Amino acid sequence: MLRSDQILATVEMIQKENLDVRTVTMGINLLDCRSDNVETTCYNIERKIQSLAENFVPTCDKIGRKLGIPVVNKRISVTPIALVGAGYNRAQFVRLARCLEKSADIAGVDILGGFSAQVEKGLTESDREYILAIPEALAVTNKVCASINIASSQKGINMDALAMVGQTVKDLAESTRDSGGFGAAKFVAFCNQPGDNPFMAGAIHGTGEADAVLNVGVSGPGVIARSLERLISSHGAENLLIDDLAEEIKQTTFRVTRCGELVGRQVSRELGIEFGVVDLSLAPTPTVGDSVGEILHILGVDAIGAPGSTAIVAMLNDAVKKGGIFASKAVGGLSGAFIPVMEDAVLAEAVGRDELCLEKLEAMTCVCSVGLDMVAVPGSVDADTISAIIADEMAIGMVNNKTTAARIIPVPGKEAGDHVSFGGLFGASPIMPVRNVGQSSRFVAWGGRIPAPIHSFKN
Repeated sequence: MLRSDQILATVEMIQKENLDVRTVTMGINLLDCRSDNVETTCYNIERKIQSLAENFVPTCDKIGRKLGIPVVNKRISVTPIALVGAGYNRAQFVRLARCLEKSADIAGVDILGGFSAQVEKGLTESDREYILAIPEALAVTNKVCASINIASSQKGINMDALAMVGQTVKDLAESTRDSGGFGAAKFVAFCNQPGDNPFMAGAIHGTGEADAVLNVGVSGPGVIARSLERLISSHGAENLLIDDLAEEIKQTTFRVTRCGELVGRQVSRELGIEFGVVDLSLAPTPTVGDSVGEILHILGVDAIGAPGSTAIVAMLNDAVKKGGIFASKAVGGLSGAFIPVMEDAVLAEAVGRDELCLEKLEAMTCVCSVGLDMVAVPGSVDADTISAIIADEMAIGMVNNKTTAARIIPVPGKEAGDHVSFGGLFGASPIMPVRNVGQSSRFVAWGGRIPAPIHSFKN
């Protein structure tokens, strides 16, 4: 149980420092909805989601009001739809996407993830049909998000899938040209995708999960930033060491995570649905004062991307994990520090000032919890270059046995230095330049599979 003093200690963080529960995500197994007829499958999906999620949003809102801790997003994740629709064709997968959109609307959730596939070792014909369906599926829906796991530390990198994914990203952007290529913001490629991640666009309900599970995603970059400022102000920077700052991050993350644990377990108890994990990631928003980039400034780099930026992200990621893991009975998902460029106002500003380039951002992803996330690039960047960018990010995850992801958005009709805005939590930023465009086609054309590293043979 949480002590009353722990609850009271969070009041100021909630009111003044942008503390919230970023998401409560209900994971739902759809494998038992499968039928050889797509209309029957859709009927079963709609019926199951409605029966489980009927009271989901009202319950989250009620618990949030009761505790005074806002739950910003209520979301659903489902079994990777390529499994549910195994054997279906492109048009049938689009029909499944429309069905998921309808189910999300009926449930009243903000977004739904799981229009996904796991193809890190090979592609079936059905998987190919699913990938070909992604651009249309995300263009005709508003709430459905897609993800595809194309690499893992145990299986390597599926280069055949990688080539298709680069073209998919281009097609997604073009199919949503009127909204600045927004469709690409709803699609992410993964290495080592977790099955209990509550954050979008990569949330899925893994095949090893229970029939229905609630996973919580907490946030709080603003809370961390303000706690560091108070510590430095009260003690003086000259009297502090870097490990003192790491300890402050750890202690603050503990309190933030306890809030998520409290909300998640009460919602779980009221709905009678199993509680899964708290994902204790620092997920920034475009709101001023709620930025991971701001934390980097406080910790000593005057320009995001300057030497030292990667080391600070590594320390931040580690301190967040250490503080959060003790605060929850079950930690999972991604858990660490996110650096999504468009969703973090300070990171976006660093791109606009040419402080943060794609290569330095990639270096920082080696030690953060996600990867190249919400990176807007020129619409003229070709599909093979996008595939190669994703391949580099997948290699980081594969070799380091960590989750990495790439959400690249080629903005149609715009070039480096132009600006794109998607609004809300998706944010805005200048377009980031990409160097050496068109120089990777021969690499992407090989196909096949990059073998897993030697440590994959541990058992």
